[in-house]
Amino acid sequence: MQFIKNGPNIPERLLHAHEDGRVVFFCGAGISYPAGLPGFGELVKQLYADLGEQPSAVQEAAIEAKQYDTAIGLLEGNDGVGCGREKVRQQLAKILTRDFSAPSATTTHEALLTLARQREGRYRLITTNFDRLFAEVLGAKGLLVATYEAPLLPVPKNRWDGLVYLHGLLTIKPTSGDLDRLVISSGDFGLAYLTERWAARFVSELFRNFTVCFVGYSIDDPVLRYMMDALAADRLLGESSPEMFAFGGYSKGKEEIRANEWRAKNVTPILYWELEKHNYLHKTLRSWAETYSAGALGKERIVVEYAMAKPLTSTRQDDFVSRMLWALSDRRVLPAKRFADHNPLPSFDWLEP
Repeated sequence: MQFIKNGPNIPERLLHAHEDGRVVFFCGAGISYPAGLPGFGELVKQLYADLGEQPSAVQEAAIEAKQYDTAIGLLEGNDGVGCGREKVRQQLAKILTRDFSAPSATTTHEALLTLARQREGRYRLITTNFDRLFAEVLGAKGLLVATYEAPLLPVPKNRWDGLVYLHGLLTIKPTSGDLDRLVISSGDFGLAYLTERWAARFVSELFRNFTVCFVGYSIDDPVLRYMMDALAADRLLGESSPEMFAFGGYSKGKEEIRANEWRAKNVTPILYWELEKHNYLHKTLRSWAETYSAGALGKERIVVEYAMAKPLTSTRQDDFVSRMLWALSDRRVLPAKRFADHNPLPSFDWLEP
């Protein structure tokens, strides 16, 4: 169903799994666009520019192939071509440290924290971002949420409660040691997913126990590549995992191509039109969070809004019928009672849907 007009169509099975507390949101750089922070590709290009480095032919090839982790590894090299690891990471910290006081900077992070809160009060949320936007929200709202920073990670099972920074977090005043622990270059990913495998073990266990929904990743994100490689290794050993979902943007005329690319990764796509800096994604997450936090009252609002509408006027762009059916399926039955008691009575045309 859609939470907003022209928004992505979220599978009902994902919505029900979320209501049951089985969904974990896995957040990438795209959730930080409203705060003015760059995606992985833009970050790499900005690092080269800020450090005054002209990419060599090898580095340019890595950037063109969207192997951004490799490009950063080459930039960090101490072989006379790169700038050195510490210098690159100090500049990275400068790029990702901004004034986040504008309300729009953190509203998506607030929404994701709301969606990540289980009915019993436990939080389950993961990000591969280093920025401090979630920390800003926790501080501003006075939320007491446990946080875990790589490589010190929890066991992702039923008792897990907290926010996981899978690739590390920028401290307020990062030291060289803090910056060195961030997972961003190909060498870092190799250690985390292939050699030491602490990230691969976390991801494998997570996907066995929860329904994962990716938010803020592009189809060619190196982060996804490493995670999918880790899962592919598990499948060779006979391991299975619940269905995975991903919010993914598409440009005009590319919807089916983008959907097939996600399916090739064994991920169910939830596609939205890439318009105005992924506006449809951010509005959807905020609307979903508002409805979820209101519980049955949020679904009753949907019933009241559409009870007098004609179902035949529902369209693919504004599929309010699916919104109504989702609201009426609430097991607390209060939205269904609101529909039954609505005055004036809803149209008989609602019987068919």
